[in-house]
Amino acid sequence: MTDPRRFIPRVDEVLASQAVKNARAHLAEHVIRARINQVLAAARAGEIAPQAVKDEVEASLIDATPYSLHPVLNATGVIIHTNIGRAPLPPEAVDALVAAAGYTDVELDLETGLRSKNRGRAAIEALLAACPGAEDALVVNNGAAALLLATAALAPEEEVIISRGELIEIGAGFRLPELIESTSVRLKEIGATNRTHLADYENAVTENTGVILKVHPSNFRIEGFTSSVGIEPLRKLADDRGISLIVDLGSGLLRPDATVPDEPDLQAQLAAGADIV
Repeated sequence: MTDPRRFIPRVDEVLASQAVKNARAHLAEHVIRARINQVLAAARAGEIAPQAVKDEVEASLIDATPYSLHPVLNATGVIIHTNIGRAPLPPEAVDALVAAAGYTDVELDLETGLRSKNRGRAAIEALLAACPGAEDALVVNNGAAALLLATAALAPEEEVIISRGELIEIGAGFRLPELIESTSVRLKEIGATNRTHLADYENAVTENTGVILKVHPSNFRIEGFTSSVGIEPLRKLADDRGISLIVDLGSGLLRPDATVPDEPDLQAQLAAGADIV
């Protein structure tokens, strides 16, 4: 008997099919070939009849997308879920992403047609308009990068004072102490896990102190016999000792929001006296 695998179409025959020609409009060539090879391998293993190969390739290419993520329904009960992308973007943000994906005036002065030095200034001005208490803004990749840059810039080769109750770990295993100390900054831990007093901060400040750091432990809560120090008294201490005060909110809330009444916002921390939030 003739081996049925002799009737499996050649790769070049499949590549010449109309289904493949249509797929090239939205799929890369290596993706198309990988799909074809999967179908041919199944045919050689006897899982697909040789005469069904082209139909299987067409079905595989119709379902293929140029990206690997799959939309899901969030039925977890957790609204801001890290494992499925946290907060979904509103339509306006999606429109902004689409606009940014094309040609934009990133470094171009539209009036003169010349290169502009004000890269990203429009985005910064939009942030400042949304948070009028801020003197200026800097856009970086994420909150961890912002904290690292702020501490490294304001306390190079110096100490950063932080409460032991605020030495937190954020998503993907990033630990704030290790992150900060990856630069030339040294951490000085004060107080206890559940209780830190103003006197702890006062006694910790020395000539080697560059920054007081206040971190919002947004991923957990300590209840019961607790104590912490607010921004206002820390502002006075920072002024008296000539050092800076950084507040890490752990979120991007610009102004108070009634839907999350207990979440601290950037505007309030600046008003209370933070140098950088």
